[in-house]
Amino acid sequence: MPGTLGEQSAVRVWEQDGVRLTFVVDGAMGLIPDEFFPQIPESYWAAHPEALDEQGLVAMSAGGLLVERDGRAILLDVGLGDYAGPIPLGESIIGYCNSGSLPEVLKSVGRSPDEIEAVAFTHLHVDHTGWAFTSGDEPSKYFPTARYLIADSEWAPHGRGELIPGAPARSAVIEPLIPDYTEITDGEEIFPGVHALLTPGHSPGHTAYVITAGDIRVIAFGDGFHIPAQITNPGWPSRPDVDAEAVLAARAKLLTELTKPGTLGFACHFGDQPFGRVLTNPDGTATWHPVASTVLAPTPRLLPARP
Repeated sequence: MPGTLGEQSAVRVWEQDGVRLTFVVDGAMGLIPDEFFPQIPESYWAAHPEALDEQGLVAMSAGGLLVERDGRAILLDVGLGDYAGPIPLGESIIGYCNSGSLPEVLKSVGRSPDEIEAVAFTHLHVDHTGWAFTSGDEPSKYFPTARYLIADSEWAPHGRGELIPGAPARSAVIEPLIPDYTEITDGEEIFPGVHALLTPGHSPGHTAYVITAGDIRVIAFGDGFHIPAQITNPGWPSRPDVDAEAVLAARAKLLTELTKPGTLGFACHFGDQPFGRVLTNPDGTATWHPVASTVLAPTPRLLPARP
């Protein structure tokens, strides 16, 4: 059964026609509502207490989606990495985290890093790239045999040396990627039954992934939406968005796809409701409806008490 929106996600799996999708949870994140969502009115949070955890934070687990088919495996995003503490953005603290469980969770579901043939990034933000490389003076790929796949438009500003809000330290991720990454384009099949869907706005080349499982499609939409309320109110931005107009276009594109028959969504940050479908109401608004998935293990990490 689905969990609740105000809790960190359990390790969950959804299966269909030989395709297995597992949310490999790296850890817990709790975002401060008015810091991360400055344009969402306080009245919304007051009317929807279920959208917040017991500390008044927005529960947003970090992790990656493991896609397995015919014995092969690809990982979409790789979590936040081994870090616990405040989450800075610019000069502000936007939340708190307790992360670092992806390796042990991956092992618990029967996969070692060298069995991952590709890592495809939705975008190059710190909470999606944490386990790309080992830490230290000379970082090496944590997934040693994997191709690291990045949309061409996502990589372009990093390749030019630009600083993108929310991106990891260049020395930790961007520079190690330079000699060993593969650019992908909109619509490209990157793994059997997995196609890239370019949705820029939150980041320059933010990318969703469409996964086909029999007659069902699952769209892993990354940070196209951070909370279900943005599905109903797509004009509500998230603070790290780099292009507000492009975000609106990306969300419209995603909603068109998500509301097609036979389509589910994977939401990496929707509390303990990562799998769901989007339904259109009689008034034309869209809403997120979580669907059942199997709990393999409880959430690996919880947040400490808020300072």
